[in-house]
Amino acid sequence: MASIDSLANDIARELQRYGKEVEEKLEIEKEEVADNLVNDLKENSPKSESQGGRKYSKGSRKKKEGNAFIVHNALKPQITHLLEKGHAKVNGGRVPAIVHIAPAEEKAANELLERVERAIQQ
Repeated sequence: MASIDSLANDIARELQRYGKEVEEKLEIEKEEVADNLVNDLKENSPKSESQGGRKYSKGSRKKKEGNAFIVHNALKPQITHLLEKGHAKVNGGRVPAIVHIAPAEEKAANELLERVERAIQQ
């Protein structure tokens, strides 16, 4: 009976070790994907020479909250929605949308999914 108990303990210990190892890998992968997303947004964000220069395109940052990384624009957060969706002009008409966040988000989600699958399989 002792060998069965030790086998169960060995299996539980290995599962714990595997779980911690995967958790550490996932944390690294999440941070790398967040860094890639920040760089992608900095490259593909609209750049304007008027009204503050290139502040918006250089404003993407990441921060960690709990288990998640949040990517946001720290310098001009109020205009992300206006740029992504378009908006009405003061004197009528509309400003066209400059879609740059959605493609970067989709790319980051797919990249994270691939990295998670790879981390679990190793």
